[in-house]
Amino acid sequence: MITFNYETNFSLSNESQLSQWVEDCIIKNDFKLGEINYIFCDDAYLHSLNVKFLNHDTFTDIISFDNTVGRIVSGDIFISVDRVKENANDFKVSFDNELHRVMIHGVLHYLGFKDKTAEEKSLMRGKEDECITLLNN
Repeated sequence: MITFNYETNFSLSNESQLSQWVEDCIIKNDFKLGEINYIFCDDAYLHSLNVKFLNHDTFTDIISFDNTVGRIVSGDIFISVDRVKENANDFKVSFDNELHRVMIHGVLHYLGFKDKTAEEKSLMRGKEDECITLLNN
């Protein structure tokens, strides 16, 4: 089950479509959906989590807490809508495109993909693109 929660003045208009899309990406990678909670928030909210739980005094677009057990994917994904807007502008892509990339990025971490090295980042970006293609078809 996927739930969407809002801690800021933002909401998705297509929750059921996005929920199905995330589950399709999980299944395509030979995992099963457990319980994923998306929490959309602002910079201040996510910054406080970053300081409290990760000891990072920086802004970020996403923090994910992984509760995956075996091949059952579960976790909490916090997304700063403020960061997504700014990044979309910086990368010259639509807000929706950047939002979808960030949404699936957290899930891909649960599937074991990392993004610390250049090689890992490249593989992660390819997986993000694969999943975004599923959404757009």
